[in-house]
Amino acid sequence: MRLAVISDVHANLQALEAVLEAIARQAVDAIYCLGDVVGYGPDADACVDLVQTHCAGVVRGNHDDAVALRHGLSELPADGQIAARHNRVQLAPRQRHYLASRPYVLTAHGCTFVHASPLQPEAWHRLDSAMLLRAQFQHFDTAVCFVGHSHVPAVVSDALGVYEVRPGRRYLINVGSVGQPRDGDPRAAFGVFDTDTFRYDLVRVPYDVEATAARIREENLPDTLAERLKRGR
Repeated sequence: MRLAVISDVHANLQALEAVLEAIARQAVDAIYCLGDVVGYGPDADACVDLVQTHCAGVVRGNHDDAVALRHGLSELPADGQIAARHNRVQLAPRQRHYLASRPYVLTAHGCTFVHASPLQPEAWHRLDSAMLLRAQFQHFDTAVCFVGHSHVPAVVSDALGVYEVRPGRRYLINVGSVGQPRDGDPRAAFGVFDTDTFRYDLVRVPYDVEATAARIREENLPDTLAERLKRGR
C-alpha cells in the first residue's frame, strides 16, 4: 500500500493545493495528515475542508488545539498567537469541532502517525536530543512512526543513525512541512511510503509563495509570517 503523509499545512492553501496535485500523480492509496492544519497562515477554513475531504486519517497538532480549543495558545510565538486568533474566527463551528475531535495518535497500515512525538503526544516535545529520540521507540509498536512539528525532514533509526529506510529496523520519519518549511528549502514537503516494499521518499513541491505572502498581508497577519515562507526558515 502506498501512503502519502503530510504535516504542518498551517493554513497555507497554495502549498496544500500544490501538494495534493503532486500526490495525485504519485498514485497513492491513502493520505494521512500529522496535524497543524491551521495556524500561521491566512486560509484556515479552506485548508480544513481540503484535509477533511482528502485524508483517510488526521491527528491533532498543537496549533489545531490552540485554534479549536484555545489550549496552549499563550505558549505559541507572538505571531502564532495572532494567527491562531485570526484562524479561530475564520473557522465555522463544524470546522473547529473537526479539529478538536482528531486523535493525538493514530495507527494504520502498520504505521504510527503523531504530530510531535509518540511519547506524551499532547506535550508537543521537540525531538532535539539523542536521549529524547531514544525514548520515542519505547512508545510505538509499529516499524515506522511518522512525525512532523519541527518542519524539518529527517529519518532516524532505532540505532539513532540516519539510514535509508529498509526492513529490519524501526524508524522515526519526519515528513517536513507542507505550509511552512524550516530547513532552508521553501518548497512544500511531504512523504510517500510503500508498506509492501518499505520504500520511503521525501517529495518537494514548488508553489506560489508570493501568493501566500500576499494573502497573509491581505488578512493583516504579521509580515514576519510572509517573509519566513520565502526563506524556508
